[in-house]
Amino acid sequence: NNGSEMRGVLVVLACLFACVFSVSGDLLVLTVATQETDGFRRFLRSAKHFNYTIKVLGRGETWKGGDYMSPPGGGQKVRLLKSALEDIQDENRVILFVDSYDVIFSSGPRELLKKFQQAKHRVVFSAETLIWPDRHLEDKHPHVREGKRFLGAGGFIGYAPNLKKMLLDWSGFVGYNEVVLKFEDGRVRARNVLYDTLPVIIHGNGPTKLQINYLGNYIPNLWTFETGCTICNENLRSLSGLQESEYPVVVIGIFIQQPTPFVTVFFERLLNLKYPKNRLQLFIYNQESHHEPHVRTFLEYHESEYQGVKLIGPEEGIDPVTSRNIGFDMCRDNIDCEYFFSVDVDVVLKNEDTLRILIELNKPFIAPMMTKPGLLWTNFWGALSADGYYARSEDYVDIVQGHRVGLWNVPYVSHIFLMKADVLRTDLKDPDLFESATLDPDMAFCSKVRNKGVFMFVTNVHTYGRVLSTENYQTNHLHNDLWQVFENPVEWEERYIHENYSKVLKDGFIETPCPDVYWFPVFTDVACKHLIEEMEHFGQWSGGGNTDNRIQGGYENVPTIDIHMNQVGYEKEWHKFLLDYVAPVTEKMYPGYYTRAQFDLAFVVRYKPDEQPALRPHHDASTFTINIALNQVGIDYQGGGCRFLRYNCSIDAPRRGWALMHPGRLTHYHEGLPTVEGVRYIVVSFVDP
Repeated sequence: NNGSEMRGVLVVLACLFACVFSVSGDLLVLTVATQETDGFRRFLRSAKHFNYTIKVLGRGETWKGGDYMSPPGGGQKVRLLKSALEDIQDENRVILFVDSYDVIFSSGPRELLKKFQQAKHRVVFSAETLIWPDRHLEDKHPHVREGKRFLGAGGFIGYAPNLKKMLLDWSGFVGYNEVVLKFEDGRVRARNVLYDTLPVIIHGNGPTKLQINYLGNYIPNLWTFETGCTICNENLRSLSGLQESEYPVVVIGIFIQQPTPFVTVFFERLLNLKYPKNRLQLFIYNQESHHEPHVRTFLEYHESEYQGVKLIGPEEGIDPVTSRNIGFDMCRDNIDCEYFFSVDVDVVLKNEDTLRILIELNKPFIAPMMTKPGLLWTNFWGALSADGYYARSEDYVDIVQGHRVGLWNVPYVSHIFLMKADVLRTDLKDPDLFESATLDPDMAFCSKVRNKGVFMFVTNVHTYGRVLSTENYQTNHLHNDLWQVFENPVEWEERYIHENYSKVLKDGFIETPCPDVYWFPVFTDVACKHLIEEMEHFGQWSGGGNTDNRIQGGYENVPTIDIHMNQVGYEKEWHKFLLDYVAPVTEKMYPGYYTRAQFDLAFVVRYKPDEQPALRPHHDASTFTINIALNQVGIDYQGGGCRFLRYNCSIDAPRRGWALMHPGRLTHYHEGLPTVEGVRYIVVSFVDP
């Protein structure tokens, strides 16, 4: 007989043995668990919290009862229960039989026995909205006036003699939209709002397993407003004090599946992870020819530092799903591999301790929470919709914004996660983990992980990093990251804006080398290098003559050898730079003047002794001018600088990445001093012409 037939029998027997009694004797909880899954450990934790006496049946057996989505149902559970009851002789012993993988205790034995007594029956079953797994047995269940119609074999309580008699002749869904969390006095309970009750046992079987996972993030007292996370420091695996040779071996899977900004920065952050490189193996999958130079440069300088490297390039024609299976196999097949750390290349790993932290949390599957600046987007979902796509859980916003900090069992993660190799070799050994007729590969993978009973945890205890936007990423420039000021402004700023720029506005980190001339740091060395290389790569330098068809009127009174920003398609990005990083300094240093940072001309100038070494005295066609040195005097060139004639004041040692800001007309007549050796580059912008 299968579990469905058993339920038909239970309907009759539960009614047969109903009578009035008084509760006495001890309570024993029986459950079945052939594997120690995450759900089973959660069950035991909640039982221990309330001091239940638990006897686990079936440990070490092979499970033959199918999964929760299909037959043959729970006949194996009933056989184990029937056998266990034969050893119990105490007629006053109360037996609670429950599932374990999807059950949480939310209160203790005293309250359970009290509510059992109030029911005034010898055997009491949980009731469900759905009949599972065989709907053809609906007619065997009587109709009811209130409550749920169908019995749930995953949770019932009764006296041992009555349960024995009930099973003598045997051979062989709660609606969670009505269950909410109740926080009170430092404690968390589940409230059934439909019946206004506080359940002692919460059973999330069948399609409601996702909801039991959600409730299990809190019950019993795993997280409260008063205490925060109470389990974040449980069962940790400390790495402190270990020799480098004792650190677990980790295979890091790096996946490049589309053109992505700041790939060079990704590899820089990978190098900065605080973990012994000789205990790391790299699996790099690159589908994009555009990123081959970035990968090649990284490996050229650093491959020898790692225990091993396997690279799959675009020329091999391996699809993304196959690549992930190959990466998993690299860990599965290596007896020394203890963890697989999967990281997509659009992840910005800001926290250098990320890998170490995740390992120390000691979970089979754990992901660091990643965000996108200014958005509620993260790399996890708090809930799923009926069709398996995104739904927002009640606590999602609080978790994202850091109002609730802890470990969260969630139904979906992406972009970055750490898995124990033992899980890959056992529960997740199937080759079709990413395959589904209806779901995307990442959603299919998460579905398979959930169905195998492996909990996917997300931690937001620390700040780990963010995920880049890959939209509108163009690959037609030499340094395409320069164009990311709109799509990824935070990453752009970290890459290209000088580390001391924030001190300019906050601490007055600004110099006045000449009257009404202000000097402040704005660009990193990388920004300067990329701007020079971008212009030289473009290569169409002007001739330095007075005739210039690029400007209105076609005549330049004071010509330079230069390339305009609009020639390389950078005028919108440059305007954004001026608005965000120059205008605030302008308004601070020239009180009462407000700018929208409009410009007709913005260009990179090249000075060479044998080309154009200097610039004669002139006024600029601007209200104010920005002049940023792009390379270093004394190293890249000799001479150069700027002299303001009215004040006989010169800046003859320009600092790379620093901006000179000065009025353009009337008072600040100026000249470019001769470059006598090397090549000097500056970027100039005439603002508010």
